[in-house]
Amino acid sequence: MSNIKKLAGQTIWYGMSSIFGRFLNYLLTPVLTLIYGSSQYGDISILFALAAFLNIIFTYGMETAYFRFNKDNPEQTVFNTGQTLLLSTTLLFTALLWLPLPEISRWMKMEDHPEYLSWVLWIVALDTIAVLPFSRLRYEGRPIRFATIKILSIFLNIGLVLFFLVLCKGEYDKGSGNIWSVLYDPQIDIGYVFLANLAASAFTVLMLSREFFGFRPRIDWPLLRNIAIYSAPLLIVGFGGMINETIDRFMIVNHFTGTVEQAKSANGIYSANYKLAVLIVLFIQAFRMGAEPFFFRQASDPNAPKTYARIMKFFVITCCVCFLAVTLFLDIWKHFMGIRNHPEYLQGLMIVPVLMLAKIFLGVYYNLSIWYKLTNKTLTGAYITIAGALITILVNYIFIPVAGFIACAWATFFCYGFMMVASYRLGQKHFRIPYAWKKLTAYVVISVLLFLVHQLFRSYAPNLWWTHAFAVFELLAFMVFVGKIEKRELAGIPLLSKLIR
Repeated sequence: MSNIKKLAGQTIWYGMSSIFGRFLNYLLTPVLTLIYGSSQYGDISILFALAAFLNIIFTYGMETAYFRFNKDNPEQTVFNTGQTLLLSTTLLFTALLWLPLPEISRWMKMEDHPEYLSWVLWIVALDTIAVLPFSRLRYEGRPIRFATIKILSIFLNIGLVLFFLVLCKGEYDKGSGNIWSVLYDPQIDIGYVFLANLAASAFTVLMLSREFFGFRPRIDWPLLRNIAIYSAPLLIVGFGGMINETIDRFMIVNHFTGTVEQAKSANGIYSANYKLAVLIVLFIQAFRMGAEPFFFRQASDPNAPKTYARIMKFFVITCCVCFLAVTLFLDIWKHFMGIRNHPEYLQGLMIVPVLMLAKIFLGVYYNLSIWYKLTNKTLTGAYITIAGALITILVNYIFIPVAGFIACAWATFFCYGFMMVASYRLGQKHFRIPYAWKKLTAYVVISVLLFLVHQLFRSYAPNLWWTHAFAVFELLAFMVFVGKIEKRELAGIPLLSKLIR
């Protein structure tokens, strides 16, 4: 249990930077949706989807490889080799993508602003440079410094967005003619979102300068060969993962039945509602920050499989609580989409529970994926991800013209559901872990049933106070139920032991 406590403590710190920072960023959603309609917000979402896609290509699994090969090699050697390689390929990829930017902007229906894509490219390049320094902080167990840099960077990003798009744009729109209005250029428009992100990425690299001091541009060629063999499938895994996460935005724009403006509007509605799954997404991200190095460190422990199984149990329980906390209170969460000025965002509210379940499947898959990372069967992980990506593309291609963005939500659900089941079945053959899968499945099913019961209650009792009170009752009932079932396990956690007693 002490190892799990340590992981929980680190996850809290990583969670502070991830959850607190992402939540602050999430608060920008109502600001941006109030300023811009669904069409322009669709442009913002598709450009950030492109950034996420490029991040996978630029980093090609180096983060996981760094943790894996630190087990058998001096950390400094692994860091020097990895960072030298990342710097070299970042320069190469940036140069190769710079030339066709006009053609890419035309394909994305943004030919009027190709500079947006160039700013996104620079953001990706700077974020790539920061990957291994951040990984080193995680490997050395320094989550406080990790969290501090992340949070400061996010504050800078949000501050610049609010400065230009709220203060300066507001003064410009009023025609006040003061210094703030002069600082705003209407030709840049949504580009200020990307310029703010670019400034924050540059600030992050500057803050990580201490981690660069020990870096030497050297390559251990035998180690590089092993890293390449190990990481190549992880690039496919990451590439397929980004297809699953982002390709739907591109496919809506190109396969939606209607005008380009209507397609962009549908994309904006989908993206805004997608963000309502933020609680599970943030928890998964915070968990991954602490879990990946932890799993590799525990691999040699004979009790590691039992530890992994217990971690999975706590993970699924937390995800179920997050699912209920969002889906039972959608009447509150929906106001974060700026529906007062743009009520069209409400059209996508029905997809939120589907996306939340899909994210639970994804989080479980991340836990399960440790088997192929530990057994060096990363190619199998690549096959699973490719199959998931094919499901995503096929479902979206067939059903977007018929069902619009609703098809994207169900494509995500089926994709991650397949990947979760496939990884579990294969993992139990190669690296058996005693997961309590029947109990965990029951927790997820009960969560869904509670949501459906709440929807039924809501249809007969439209008063918001009654529906919210019933939602609170259901959430507390689920937590008490789980607490009784898992009393022995939860009693070992200091923060919960007194409450359980």
